Amino acid sequence: MIQELTQHYSHLFEKELLNEINQVGTFKEISEGYKLIEIGQYVRSMPLLVSGAIKVLREDGDGDELLLYFLEKGETCAMTLTCCLGQTKSEIRAIAETDAKLIMIPIEKMEEWSGKYKSWRNFVFESYHNRLNELLETIDSIAFLKMDERLLKYLNEKARISNDNIIHSTHQEIAYELHTSRVVISRLLKKLENLGKVELHRNHIVLK
Repeated sequence: MIQELTQHYSHLFEKELLNEINQVGTFKEISEGYKLIEIGQYVRSMPLLVSGAIKVLREDGDGDELLLYFLEKGETCAMTLTCCLGQTKSEIRAIAETDAKLIMIPIEKMEEWSGKYKSWRNFVFESYHNRLNELLETIDSIAFLKMDERLLKYLNEKARISNDNIIHSTHQEIAYELHTSRVVISRLLKKLENLGKVELHRNHIVLK
């Protein structure tokens, strides 16, 4: 595990902190679709992402989801930090967007390291800052972009995260994450195909 830590976090954390993470952290490999955090659960550990991507979603009273942001390697989830520090139940759902490797940090170490290591404190503050900016971008998309623009932005982000212009998501799955209906997504995808921006296939979408 120390090799993964050094490779992905040595530019952020000093050697002493890396060694502590190696001693108390738990290395975990998860598959695409794995549910890492569920709404209503108490969060007992905080994930440091080594590879892959995690999508973070909210759910409304009807059980419909909305994609908030993606986490990538070298990042952690600010909402998880908040739940850990406040010992409150999670208000988000975190699911592996791709196969991923991560290191789970026990919550009792978070406050200790914040006082002990400036690099950890800076990492936590920067995580809050980055996630807040992503949340604001999500709000802007909902408030100011038309649904076809939101859809194209979403597809581009999925392609960037997976480093692949072939998107293996159903119209229903996309509809859930954009908090709209499958009929709307199917209609807009057809419109994007007519504009030459995507190519629709039975089980996948090719982004051009």
